[in-house]
Amino acid sequence: MKSRRQFLLSGGSALATLAALANWRAFAAGAPDASEASGNAAARFEVMHSDAQWRQMLTSAQYHVLREEGTERPFSSPLNDEHRSGLFACAGCSLELFSSRTKFDSHTGWPSFWAPLDHAVATREDGSWGMVRTEVHCRRCGGHLGHVFDDGPKPTGLRYCMNGLAMTFTPRAV
Repeated sequence: MKSRRQFLLSGGSALATLAALANWRAFAAGAPDASEASGNAAARFEVMHSDAQWRQMLTSAQYHVLREEGTERPFSSPLNDEHRSGLFACAGCSLELFSSRTKFDSHTGWPSFWAPLDHAVATREDGSWGMVRTEVHCRRCGGHLGHVFDDGPKPTGLRYCMNGLAMTFTPRAV
């Protein structure tokens, strides 16, 4: 089974990039539609809004990532190059998710971390794109953040590959 990094670096990278750029959600086998953005239309979260409220609160690009489980273009997020001390929070509900202390450059084009903050994220299996991955969501609002892979650095060996659009950054001592 290939990791996302191996897939992107293999011959499938052109197809994956085209699909992501064109927002071909239908291409992703088993991908939920917008009404199932949290992976379960009946899921209950601490922070819940109607679809219309989410659309009003978020930019269209943030909505696509957080509520439709989309992916931003690699190397497009300013947070990828954010190196100050601080905290990364959910753009949907402001829950603090990651510390700058766990951020590293994975050379994949997305902000990457080796661990989330305690009780910040939830995960579920994602079978889209012809591979099995672990999808990462905000545990408070269910917003899609990205995926976690087992090819990260020590001490966890994990790579939380996050969409910058799904997060905000607040500089501060951590």
